[in-house]
Amino acid sequence: RTNTRLDPAVSHSFVYRGTFVHSTQQTALQILKDALLGVDAQGKVLISFICHKAVFFGLLHSSEFFMPGLVDTHIHASQYSYAGTALDMPLLQWLNAYTFPVESCFKDLEFARKVYTQIVRRTLRNGTTTACYFATIHTEASLLLGQIANDFGQRALVGKVCMDRNDCVKHYKETLQDSQDETCRFIKELLEKKYPLVKPVVTPRFAPSCTGALLEQLGEIAKNNNLHIQSHISETHEEVKLVKELFPESESYTDVYRKHNLLTDKTVMAHGCHLSDEELALFRETGASLSHCPNSNFSLCSGVLNVRNVLKHKVKLGLGTDVAGGYSASMLDAVRRALDASKVLTIQDPKYKTLSFEEVFRIATLGGSQALSLDDQTGNFEVGKDFDALRINVAAEGGPIDLIQDEEPKVGLNWLK
Repeated sequence: RTNTRLDPAVSHSFVYRGTFVHSTQQTALQILKDALLGVDAQGKVLISFICHKAVFFGLLHSSEFFMPGLVDTHIHASQYSYAGTALDMPLLQWLNAYTFPVESCFKDLEFARKVYTQIVRRTLRNGTTTACYFATIHTEASLLLGQIANDFGQRALVGKVCMDRNDCVKHYKETLQDSQDETCRFIKELLEKKYPLVKPVVTPRFAPSCTGALLEQLGEIAKNNNLHIQSHISETHEEVKLVKELFPESESYTDVYRKHNLLTDKTVMAHGCHLSDEELALFRETGASLSHCPNSNFSLCSGVLNVRNVLKHKVKLGLGTDVAGGYSASMLDAVRRALDASKVLTIQDPKYKTLSFEEVFRIATLGGSQALSLDDQTGNFEVGKDFDALRINVAAEGGPIDLIQDEEPKVGLNWLK
């Protein structure tokens, strides 16, 4: 169940009674049994775990619980058309051989409509109530993605990709002026739609596909419009080396974005597998966040993010599926792969403290909303936030979970079955 929206013309509130599971800043996983939660007519949490004067009372079955919707902080909507295939190359070769040719097809709006409808529907079915999407360089198709997300009721940040440097697929790049003009048009037209849950995000693909002049322009556009920013950083050693060659005046990959005003408290950068401690300190100082995409990092043999070190530096962190570098559009898969990545580091160094399920649950929900600077609106069931919620029934007929005996809610919540 996503984004409960009641008729604002009718003054009433809902109250649900049952088990609620969410994260807070103080508690990684809080399980509240036989609790009450009130939701007002606009779909906002009215009172957490106690409520009066309600006109509707929803009672959850003993096998059901509510949890916050999952937040996918990094996903390429256009790449869903080949998800689960073409994972036989490292990142830079993979982009040239598969990604750029496929993304160039999105000038065809009917093709774009088909793929974007499928990915929004699929992510919602997988429990993703908030997604931060990369589209393509095509303005009309990017606007279409925003419309589809709105029509399905998904909270979304949608980015028209910007790239004025790409020598491998010559028909899939922009000029500096076109990228600037079309980005401004995309932002203007998407904001004019006044979608309640869908907003634009400034989207330089990544430093190697952008000139410094374009990065500077995008930094100005984001600043002037107070917009979110998304891109990639330090995904592979080869990529880091290339950035050093392209931007020799910068001290690091992170410094490239910082110099062009693209590192702000509304910035989310995917991957960060090979960031130095000095770079993480820059993330902390600017308020920028990271999106951990473990499926993709394994699938493209990119690296393993040291999540403990990111958290040690107090950098905001969310999870991403990174379709199609990641083969699954499910955030539950991202949760599992995040645990796997942590265990790989423990295998390499037995002193490394493996992430707990509770910690990854928080990263997938509240952490994701913090990474996208949306934690004032979603991420848990605190008063005043939107009721972006999933109603889970672990005993649903034909579902993926087999209960062997009656079980109380506990750590794990059967997610890993």
